[in-house]
Amino acid sequence: MPFSRSTPPPPASPPSEQVTGVRAVWSDSFGKLATRCLQVIIIIVILAGIIYASQVLSVVTIPVLLALIIASAMHPVVSWLRRHRVPSVLATLTVLLGVLVVLGLVGYLIVVAVENQWSSLQKSAVQGFQQLQEFATTLPFSISDSQVDDAVKTATDFVTSAQFGSGALAGASATANFLTGLVLMIVVLFFFLKDGPRIWEFLLRPFTGASYDRARRVGDRVVSTLGGYVRGTATVAAVDAIGIGVGIAIVGVPLALPLAVVVFITAFIPIVGATAAGILAALVALVALGPVPALIVVGIVVLVNQLEGNFLQPVLMGKTLRLHGLVILIGLTAGTVLAGITGAIISVPLLAAAWGAIKVWDGPDLAAQPWRQKRSEDVEDHERANKRAKRREKAQKARVERREKAEKARAKQAAKAG
Repeated sequence: MPFSRSTPPPPASPPSEQVTGVRAVWSDSFGKLATRCLQVIIIIVILAGIIYASQVLSVVTIPVLLALIIASAMHPVVSWLRRHRVPSVLATLTVLLGVLVVLGLVGYLIVVAVENQWSSLQKSAVQGFQQLQEFATTLPFSISDSQVDDAVKTATDFVTSAQFGSGALAGASATANFLTGLVLMIVVLFFFLKDGPRIWEFLLRPFTGASYDRARRVGDRVVSTLGGYVRGTATVAAVDAIGIGVGIAIVGVPLALPLAVVVFITAFIPIVGATAAGILAALVALVALGPVPALIVVGIVVLVNQLEGNFLQPVLMGKTLRLHGLVILIGLTAGTVLAGITGAIISVPLLAAAWGAIKVWDGPDLAAQPWRQKRSEDVEDHERANKRAKRREKAQKARVERREKAEKARAKQAAKAG
């Protein structure tokens, strides 16, 4: 009986060769680009998820962040009290009550001052509106009284409409959320002041060795950056509030005290805060006193802001906040879009803390590898280097031209001699 032999199958490639083939696909330039794109997409998705969760849980995240920032600023005071043998709970309660008293005093000054001067400001506003109507009649284009009455009627109808009522209900809901967040912030602030270092050590339990040292460096730098930012900004804000408040009080602007408090609060928003407070003070002066005092108020605000920006702020916050103005504006815009006024206040210190963490990522004074300075970043140095390169290139070109002329001259002489 004949036996048929089947051709044996070719031997399978070893697993190592298959793995090598897969690696070859991802190791070329296109594969590396695809890997980087995938990594960027994953990071963007994670960041989007974190931002979305923070927006949904804003009643929790914003109070916790505010408590962290305030605790970082008050940590030296609590440590000083503990070093002088004050019990931990008593030191924490003392600092917490001090913070609450300051915040309550700020709110009280605004409410009482506005209440005492509201009637006079209301009369001045009516007079200012009448002056504005009279001024409108002198414009090149005509604005009739009927148009003004229609605008007033539109505003009145909106106030009495259902849409305004729904807005009032939304305001009531926002008030409830504010009170909830305030209570949560006070409680979290108490525990951050009392057990902040212990909480941080608990969060560092998964880390060991070099990872633990890095986490410790990052945590210490974040706390020092946030604390220095808040203390420096509070000092600058107090100087701004005192300078502008005294100035507008001398001019005779009503509501000088609440306006000074508003200047103090808005000074925590870099770049745009002082401008907004100055515009508000100038508008109140314009309505109450007229255009000349309003211009004087504008001059006072500009003078105080220039003194603060050129002399006081570099001394108090020279190393705490080294961020470019463009980065600050982008951070303010993003913070305002995500969390309103609160986001505008906390966005810049968080950016400063993140940059501080990057600067100590690989060592006490060693930034993360991608963010280390690898060459001179002075624009003038680059321009001088470009000029030197152009001069060398021009000199080299001139030498080549002289050499070519000399060779041509020698060739002509040789031809004549032949």
